[in-house]
Amino acid sequence: MKIFKLGQAEEETIIRECISALSVNGSVLLVPTETVYGLVCRASDKDAAKKIYELKKRSENKPLALFVHDVEALKKTDALLLPAAEKLASKLCPGPLTIIVPDKSGLSKTGFRIPDHNFVLKLLRELGEPLASTSANLSGKPPALTVDEALADFNGEPELAVDSGPLPENAIPSTVVDFSADGFRILREGPVSEETIRDIIGE
Repeated sequence: MKIFKLGQAEEETIIRECISALSVNGSVLLVPTETVYGLVCRASDKDAAKKIYELKKRSENKPLALFVHDVEALKKTDALLLPAAEKLASKLCPGPLTIIVPDKSGLSKTGFRIPDHNFVLKLLRELGEPLASTSANLSGKPPALTVDEALADFNGEPELAVDSGPLPENAIPSTVVDFSADGFRILREGPVSEETIRDIIGE
C-alpha cells in the first residue's frame, strides 16, 4: 500500500498516483474529505466495491454513495434529480450533504455527494467519472480521525491512502436526506440541519 501526505508530495503527483491505482480493477483508496476520511473506488468497479464492503465489514444491503464533482456529472448517471433535490444541491453543494434520489428506472435509489474538498474534487474532475464512497471505519464504529486509526481498524487495506492529517475531534459524517415525489426525510443527522433544508426547498 502506498501512503501520500498532502502538503509534502506535489498534489498533481498524488492525483496521478490515485488515477493510476483506480485504473486497476478492484482498487480502493482512502481519502480525506471536509467531513471524515472515506473509502472510494470507481463507481463502475464492482470488484472494488466488494472490497470496500469487506474492509468495513459492511452489510451489502447498504448501498455506497456516489461522489461527483458537480450536478451535471450526476445527470449523466441513472439518478433522477428531483426538482427539490436539485434546488437543495444548488444551494448547499459542494458541502457535507448526501442526497438520495430515485433512479430513472424507478426501481432503486442513488445517494450522491459533492464533497467540499479541493483534492477530492480535483481527483473527480481528472478521473472523469463518479466514485463510490463510504466513511472509512468499521461498520457501527465512529469515524476514524487519522489515517493510522482507519488502517488499524480495516479488515485488510486499501491500495493507496491520502493523508491530510488528523481530523477535528468533533468531525461528523454528512447529513443524509432522502427525497421522493412525496417530499423528504432525514436518514442521518449531520452538519446540515433539517431547518436549513426546509428553508431552502420552501417546506
